[in-house]
Amino acid sequence: MSTLLPAALSGFLLGGSLIIAIGAQNAFILRQGLMRQHVFVLCLICALSDALLIAVGVAGLGTLISSSPQLITLVTLGGAAFLFAYAFIAFRRAMKPEALQAAKKGEMRLAPAVAACLAFTFLNPHVYLDTVVLLGSLSAAYEGAGRIAYGAGACLASFVWFFALGYGARLLQPLFARPSAWRVLDLLIGLVMATIAISLLRSLA
Repeated sequence: MSTLLPAALSGFLLGGSLIIAIGAQNAFILRQGLMRQHVFVLCLICALSDALLIAVGVAGLGTLISSSPQLITLVTLGGAAFLFAYAFIAFRRAMKPEALQAAKKGEMRLAPAVAACLAFTFLNPHVYLDTVVLLGSLSAAYEGAGRIAYGAGACLASFVWFFALGYGARLLQPLFARPSAWRVLDLLIGLVMATIAISLLRSLA
């Protein structure tokens, strides 16, 4: 037991440091949390997706991604195209911002929200490098139960972060009662998406 806790803590801290960053997935969850739209389902999808990829990496299959440049290129191009499209949508929303109550009238239905969430997750090549390759390779420092504890700690960090982000967003709702706040948020989301898309394309150069 004494060796499992440090392994779990190491996985939790490393997993958290990789997840807690301004990215396309987090920006999407933040906006959905502010709108209170399908928060539980979307947070669960993000956390379970991370858990799946972490488990694959800890199981020693990280070489599948790192040794397949064609797969990385395909995912990178698809991810960049998707992010550019979503950036365009965010910039268009910023041109006609709405207050929180008005924005709720344009609720995204569950199926499109789930599809967007999955795209933000699996069309981002960095998610494979972070979870499968990086977290997976670092798990080699542990054996047996220690490796399992390390992976469990990393998975727990993902669950804690996404649910805290999704449900904690509602604390900002008084601020987003003003249309100007939505304009700033959508401009930031658009910039984040476009910047990540450009960085993905530059990584192929």
